[in-house]
Amino acid sequence: MEATPALLERLQAVGLSDVVAIEPVAGGFAATSGLVHCGDGTSVFVKAFAEPPSDDAFAAEAEGLTVLCEAGGVATPEIILVDRDLLVLSVLQPQPQPGTETFWERLAHVLAHLHTSTRYPRFGWHRDNWLGRRRQINTWEDDGFEFFAQNRLLRWLDERRVQEALGAADRMALERLCERLPELLPVKPACLTHGDLWAMNVMATADGRPALIDPAVSYTWAEVDLAHLWTTAPPPEAHVFFTLYAELTGLDRGWHERMPILQLRQHLAVIAQFEPDWGAVDIVRATLAPFRRRL
Repeated sequence: MEATPALLERLQAVGLSDVVAIEPVAGGFAATSGLVHCGDGTSVFVKAFAEPPSDDAFAAEAEGLTVLCEAGGVATPEIILVDRDLLVLSVLQPQPQPGTETFWERLAHVLAHLHTSTRYPRFGWHRDNWLGRRRQINTWEDDGFEFFAQNRLLRWLDERRVQEALGAADRMALERLCERLPELLPVKPACLTHGDLWAMNVMATADGRPALIDPAVSYTWAEVDLAHLWTTAPPPEAHVFFTLYAELTGLDRGWHERMPILQLRQHLAVIAQFEPDWGAVDIVRATLAPFRRRL
């Protein structure tokens, strides 16, 4: 899908015709995005799928942005228009470049508030939503270990690319890991999570406050968000984020050791959707190595 012609066609279809220029935006992998400059001097951010994964993909994303803002106090872009084929948002700014420790300290406060102020008695969400082009299954579950095992790990084993990439020994190792989750991870409450919190989804408002985009929200363990940020090459200045977030939320000293297990979910999602997979298969196999049975 060529960015400029396709986005222009989608914009015209919903009555947004005062377009002077469309500037392609890099960074997202599931959809095509652009910065649209209008004749009145304003600009908006737009994104579209070549083929929407469902009729409600953008509606679910817009709902996620709204709940993060209203329930969690997170800065998110304003939703200007949402329909099956197009999502139009207000424009945010990239993270400060070069990065600043102050920005990441502010993000630590934002995320700690989100995770500690939205605790919930069950794991899941009232609807399924989307992680890239694949459905994120959010069936309600009282047990966090069962929810994570079934809906965040084993769920990916039926995907064609995952079946091709992981052999029988890998699949059995993942199943063993899931059986042992209560031994490997501490009991934690569910809370509202962003769900796709890699470094590229951290933006800034016009006045420099941290803002978040592209959510796949659910009520689950807060450390799912932490693991995604930890493992996706945040800038050097982000070290203060992890130290402060741990202090604000009372994380134990062993939290680093849990990150590879929690991040398995994202690596499996990458394998399912993208080629190349940026080393995700190798990472998954390395994480599963202790759970393989020796013959």
